[in-house]
Amino acid sequence: MVASRPAFRWIITLLAVIGACTPAYAGGVSGRVMTPDGEAVSDVVITAVPTAASVVLAKPGTKAVMIQEGKQFIPFVLAVQAGTTVDFPSHDSFRHQVYSFSTAKTFELKLYGSGEIGSVMFDKPGAVPVGCNIHDNMLAYVYVTPGPYFNTTGSDGGAQIKGLPAGTYTVSAWHPNQRGASPTQEITVTADGSVDVKLELRLKNARGQRKPGAFDEKAY
Repeated sequence: MVASRPAFRWIITLLAVIGACTPAYAGGVSGRVMTPDGEAVSDVVITAVPTAASVVLAKPGTKAVMIQEGKQFIPFVLAVQAGTTVDFPSHDSFRHQVYSFSTAKTFELKLYGSGEIGSVMFDKPGAVPVGCNIHDNMLAYVYVTPGPYFNTTGSDGGAQIKGLPAGTYTVSAWHPNQRGASPTQEITVTADGSVDVKLELRLKNARGQRKPGAFDEKAY
């Protein structure tokens, strides 16, 4: 059973740091996700999407990794650009069967064990919950972005997006525990200033990976 906790309101403050080295590039976006009580929040995907530019998919061969170890997916939230292939290697001595029935990507990898790798190409933006047909406690998310400007907050609640060309962007934040649509705000990145962006997320009860149970599925 997944433990629940009261809904919190998270305040996300993003600082777009503008560099003056060239007129075409303006540093990037840095931000920190905190609770109203000052608690750092990890696993939040922050994206900056150009509002007046065509979307370019990741180059063929772009790779990312989500491992299976100790009946857990690592990381819990993996952000990738559309067009990226994600490898799902197993570090466990028993077998897993990784799957998703999401709208953004439906797939199922056959049973495989230690030293083997299943791979999936994610070609459509959206949140993709990932589970294991054998170990019900396992849950993770692949969050697929339309463009290359994104990052995921770490244990300190911070993240940076570097190398943004000057222009107008829609900045948003996503977390698997959010309530409702992702908040967004439009910013203009220039060569001679900075932009402070505050986004607020309403959260529902936590939904994360549960710890493995006492029963070890040795038959698999």
